[in-house]
Amino acid sequence: MGRLRLPSLPPSLTLLPGWRQRRRLLQVWALAGLLMLFRAFWPLRLLPGWVMGAVLLWAVIELLVWAWWPRRWR
Repeated sequence: MGRLRLPSLPPSLTLLPGWRQRRRLLQVWALAGLLMLFRAFWPLRLLPGWVMGAVLLWAVIELLVWAWWPRRWR
């Protein structure tokens, strides 16, 4: 029996210029979304509200940097 193969990521997240920024942006937004989703579970209730705010602020800053100051390629 073979291993289960995950589908490959789209070229915009692996090959095209700027893929690192796009992937990092997705990871930050995924972390923020997961924190918001799992906030109701007991261990995450112990996190203070400023931690949640800091993660969301980080995600917004990443989005602004990606949108307004993209890296230039040669």
